[in-house]
Amino acid sequence: MLAAIHAAEGRLDVLVNNAGILGDGTLDGPTALRAFDTNAVGLVRVTESALPLLRKSAKPTVVTVSSSAGSFWAVTNPDRPEYALPLALYSASKAAATMLTVQYAKAHPSIKFNAAEPGTTATDLTAAFGVGRTPEESARVVVRLATLDADGPTGTFQDENGEVPW
Repeated sequence: MLAAIHAAEGRLDVLVNNAGILGDGTLDGPTALRAFDTNAVGLVRVTESALPLLRKSAKPTVVTVSSSAGSFWAVTNPDRPEYALPLALYSASKAAATMLTVQYAKAHPSIKFNAAEPGTTATDLTAAFGVGRTPEESARVVVRLATLDADGPTGTFQDENGEVPW
């Protein structure tokens, strides 16, 4: 895919990292490896592959779709829905995804890197829970972060209301 983008455009303006699996079921090494490989290591693979094309953009931006389930603030706050989520590997791997985003922002200051909390979205991932808003509603924060002005933030974790503690 990146080769096709390179051939067609010569640059990449926006990269959205949006991989996610729950990693639910048995809490064991193989399940942990699968969850982290998808939710965190996959982010590194794709970002590293895309960096040469991003560097050719006048306004390169990377948005990582993360989750407040990976926020220490949210999962330790009894007033938050994340407090009761029994998703240890999803939460831990999304915390890693947010941290990777912050570290990429520090390592590549000419590229905007931000993590997004899209809210619980009605997708195949959440179908078993029977919850979630439309993908269009959840995409708003991703689009906002993908279209930031030159003076917009980098290295942040945001939802539709702004920065989220984590």
